[in-house]
Amino acid sequence: MTTTTERTAQTTAQRDVQTLAFAKALTLGMRNAMAEDPKVLVMGEDVGRLGGVFRVTDGLQAEFGEDRVVDTPLAESGIVGTAIGLALRGYRPVCEIQFDGFVFPAFDQITTQLAKMHYRSRGKLTVPVVIRIPFGGGIGAVEHHSESPEALFAHTAGLRIVSPSTPHDAYDMMRASIASPDPVIFMEPKGRYWSKGAVDLAAPPAPGVLDTARVVRSGTEVTLVAYGPTVATALKAADALAAEGTSAEVVDLRAISPLDIPAVVASVRRTGRCVVIHEAPSAHGIGAEVVSRVTEEAFHHLEAPVLRVGGFHAPYPVAKLEHDYLPSVDRILDAVDRSLAY
Repeated sequence: MTTTTERTAQTTAQRDVQTLAFAKALTLGMRNAMAEDPKVLVMGEDVGRLGGVFRVTDGLQAEFGEDRVVDTPLAESGIVGTAIGLALRGYRPVCEIQFDGFVFPAFDQITTQLAKMHYRSRGKLTVPVVIRIPFGGGIGAVEHHSESPEALFAHTAGLRIVSPSTPHDAYDMMRASIASPDPVIFMEPKGRYWSKGAVDLAAPPAPGVLDTARVVRSGTEVTLVAYGPTVATALKAADALAAEGTSAEVVDLRAISPLDIPAVVASVRRTGRCVVIHEAPSAHGIGAEVVSRVTEEAFHHLEAPVLRVGGFHAPYPVAKLEHDYLPSVDRILDAVDRSLAY
């Protein structure tokens, strides 16, 4: 008869848990997907010999060769257009857009071709393309290198938009995105590339990881909703609130489109208050959609209006001003104070 200790030892033996940087978790997510499926390709500017400007594709060309890790010309529309053609021929391309602000030359290809092929063909065609976009601020970059364009893509039907906040989710969601039959816009919070966390390399992708939000901290008095780079900020704010005697629940959306509104609503029904946080400007953003849906579905449970903390409705500022532009713990605490004052 197997004892509890023996079962625990067997379970541990079947796992391969490592502490990895966020960027390395992404690398291994792609690497393992490429090892499992020869149809998976990586392509983009400087992704091969250099390993990408953030070294996220480091070592992949050496392992899989130049035919599967392709250095492309500096032409984002060409990268995405080629990927669409490859996907239609049975490949699974993973495209890297070097910086968020460089995606716009490919916007036409993404929104008028990639997003619509499946619908246009009445389901006969699939285009399993993953487009990796390092996004957001916090690294002191120059103009066009710190954008948050997720709402522009989320407004387009036919695209999945996801953003992990931890190394394990980065690994898990990358593999799930590559395996998905749908086109995926994979928003990578570049300010989190060097953060570390535990990653179970042996575990299969969690069911629904591209569709479901996750409660990362339980609380009773206010719900903080975030995704990507602002999840860590929300958790710090929750710690500060706990020190003041306020219990905050933190919900990591993970999927921006489709939004897991039932998970958010369930949390708000428990707490009665909600603050939504993202780096993109508050105006016309993902937060506005969350506010609308929560108000529609949990109106009678709300003790205060749903509030937003985001970037300002202005072009992203120069590096020395970006910490005043980005959501901070203090700005979140101020929003929670205003919510509790009702």
